[in-house]
Amino acid sequence: MNFVEELRWRGMLHDIMPETEEYLLNNKTAGYIGFDPTADSLHIGSLVPIIILMHFQKAGHSSVALVGGATGMVGDPSGKSDERNLLDEETLAKNVAGVKGQLERFLKFDSDVENPAELVNNYDWMKEISLIDFVRDVGKHITVNYMMAKDSVKKRLGSDSQTGMSFTEFTYQLFQGYDFYHLYKEKNVKLQMGGSDQWGNITTGTELVRRKAQGKAYALTCKLITKADGSKFGKTAGGNVWLDAKRTSPYKFYQYWLNSSDEDSEKYIKIFTFLDKETIETLIAEHKEAPHMRILQKKIGEEVTVMTHGREAYDNAIKASNILFGKSTANDLKSLDEQTFLDVFDGVPQAEIERTVIENGLDIVAAFAETGFLKSNGEVRRALKENSISVNKEKVKDGFIISSNDLIADKFVLLQRGKKSYFLLKVV
Repeated sequence: MNFVEELRWRGMLHDIMPETEEYLLNNKTAGYIGFDPTADSLHIGSLVPIIILMHFQKAGHSSVALVGGATGMVGDPSGKSDERNLLDEETLAKNVAGVKGQLERFLKFDSDVENPAELVNNYDWMKEISLIDFVRDVGKHITVNYMMAKDSVKKRLGSDSQTGMSFTEFTYQLFQGYDFYHLYKEKNVKLQMGGSDQWGNITTGTELVRRKAQGKAYALTCKLITKADGSKFGKTAGGNVWLDAKRTSPYKFYQYWLNSSDEDSEKYIKIFTFLDKETIETLIAEHKEAPHMRILQKKIGEEVTVMTHGREAYDNAIKASNILFGKSTANDLKSLDEQTFLDVFDGVPQAEIERTVIENGLDIVAAFAETGFLKSNGEVRRALKENSISVNKEKVKDGFIISSNDLIADKFVLLQRGKKSYFLLKVV
């Protein structure tokens, strides 16, 4: 497998250092990507570098995932207009542990594979280096002129910049460059990869390897993901789409891909799945024949949700999606966990009700009229005669009593009039 060509046809390749492709074709080597522990979970923007490491491993090379326990204390200025808040050691340690746990879901770290991936934390080698040692042994090899020429520096020091750049941020590229040098020396890592905004930091590393170790190292970057409408990839009205199911439920995760535009989906199917070229071309052709079927969006949603959260979580996300738009039962509703249930019915009006009221039995007319869902007892009775009243997606008649047996996640009852008008009772 030609790793570089694989990235190229998938539209993922941005910059590549001369001779890199030839070197990778003729040599099995180790390559790494760094992950910044700014939170205890990665978000879907991090899926691109993760997938690149997965492709690298599939191509027979050794993938190294670096969690920046040390560089996370400094903060990468690349692509940033303001300096990031620095994290304390306790928060950083929590974040590093969370990121490590997620990376282990995607890469094969088992020793029983021929080329197992490896997880490293740059704090493990940076913590022993004093400031004097660092400026003497590292700083002298990279000139200020070289550092000033980097885009990440020029943008922050230019006349348009309102904030400038602290010395802390200015030194970041030296820290990242030293990581490459250390991995080159200690683990024979010859390649660093990352997003296109990392090119300056990565090439500082190759330069440090050349000057300090008289060695040859390589660099490759992938394109940053953009959306056709100009909005930011990986963001919703509710914030970031995270890889942690506690932060973004598998249902919401799946919905993000399902709601992609046709134009974006043609791009995403190549980047975020491991489907082969022929399969992808067939799917794109089928989608163009019947765009309303959302063939691409559904396939991307399936592939990425299964890869990130597992088949069971994907099946539950589909079940949750069908609750609003397809046929479902009270048992389907009761199988949802509380977070997924709330995600499905996000924005639905609700009223609180005492648990004792439910335990004693709540008449269907009172449930609809006294909570404010419908205006009066008369309107509820007319709707009951029309057979348009449902409790937990099942039709009910006049005289129905809501009891504890009807609770979803031991806390909710879903009321419905017609097909699209919902109301939640929340037990307190």
